[in-house]
Amino acid sequence: MSNTKRQLKLGVILSGVGNDQSGWREPGAQTNASIDINWFIANARKAEAAKFDHVFIVDSPYITPDTTPHFLNRLEPLTLLSALAVSTTHIGLVGTLTASYWEPYNVARQFASLDNISNGRAGWNVVTTGLEGAAQNYGREAHFDHAVRYARAREFVEVVQGLWDSYEDDAFPRDKETGVFLDKAKQHKLNHKGEFFSVAGPLALSRSRQGQPVIFQAGDSNEGRNLGAAIADATFASAENFETGQAYYKDLKSRAAALGRNPDHISVVPGFNPIIADTVEEAQAIEKAREGKLDLDKLLVQLGRPFNYHDFRQYALDEPFPDISNLTLNSYKGRAERILRIVRDEKLTLREAAWRFGTQRSKFSGTAETVADEIERWFVGGAADGFNLQSSRADQFDLFIERVVPILQQRGLFRTEYTSDTLRGNLGLPIPENRYTRARGEVAAVAAE
Repeated sequence: MSNTKRQLKLGVILSGVGNDQSGWREPGAQTNASIDINWFIANARKAEAAKFDHVFIVDSPYITPDTTPHFLNRLEPLTLLSALAVSTTHIGLVGTLTASYWEPYNVARQFASLDNISNGRAGWNVVTTGLEGAAQNYGREAHFDHAVRYARAREFVEVVQGLWDSYEDDAFPRDKETGVFLDKAKQHKLNHKGEFFSVAGPLALSRSRQGQPVIFQAGDSNEGRNLGAAIADATFASAENFETGQAYYKDLKSRAAALGRNPDHISVVPGFNPIIADTVEEAQAIEKAREGKLDLDKLLVQLGRPFNYHDFRQYALDEPFPDISNLTLNSYKGRAERILRIVRDEKLTLREAAWRFGTQRSKFSGTAETVADEIERWFVGGAADGFNLQSSRADQFDLFIERVVPILQQRGLFRTEYTSDTLRGNLGLPIPENRYTRARGEVAAVAAE
């Protein structure tokens, strides 16, 4: 395969004891990793030494007794990332925070603080919250409707970005002789009044070296894709295979271009869980052994999660997939719709569906060379701009760094050194000009004509 001038974006999802039911039982797994800040610091430094673009912290505001172990007991993302900010120097720090159950002023302040603490390495993964049970943790009887969540999130991000521009970059002369600390003409109230929010501003914090935190987003429904195309600098895509990856990539870039955005300024970064071994057969054996540790009852619980933890254990396992047309699909709508489409097209029983969607078979399995080949195929073939690696299996994270990354570097696909010490710089994104500075320049240009 030929080299390309584009560079892969690589992130790592630091998920402690793992994003599935069995990762914590793996030999060598640290069973309290999700609440051990030293585990996160060590793994963030490991990713930074390998020149990864970012670390990513997942989150959700609702659990049940059957929730995946990592989500049962974990650190809050912004607090965690602040610790990583002072423990690293170059790697990006991306955290998930819901736009459905927070206020824009608080979110703007928190991420701007992280961006300043880290000297321009913060990223916000914007989510709308799929789990309906979260509503009752925030004083609501019912979850926001799916369409409302996305409309609300769009306005939420606009408000937050407006607050991030409260100060122009040269607003603080800090002149001891004249006693001028602030140039008051360069502090700006937002005075936003919209459908969902009324926020005056200004935010009591200046911009960082990268201007504003980078916006990440994940959503596969039509509304989710529209939101990503409008606001995101990068999207965490979910792709069943190379072909669906290509389709998502083309669709999202087209939507962004239709909105007047440069499609090269929005990266598609699917998650992946590679299995690396000395031979393809050994990798297959590792995957088969993992599947042997899975519990069908827990797989049924996980199958129910996109349907607001609908209890599939009440149905016969070997009959056709149950009729759940009465469900609203107001949780993870895109994933739920994809599951229903596949079980219909493939005529799956409930047992088959539980295994089909619960085993998470790796699309990147084999030797270091074959895994690198597949990464390059997706990258060159227009299915991805990069990938987010699951880190819960420490041995596989280490093998990826030790064996696969050098191959990608030798092929010219991935950096050997950081080219910037900000997240925007390493992702190849421009610094957004402060809106008030830009407006002043436009007025001056018109006056000069």
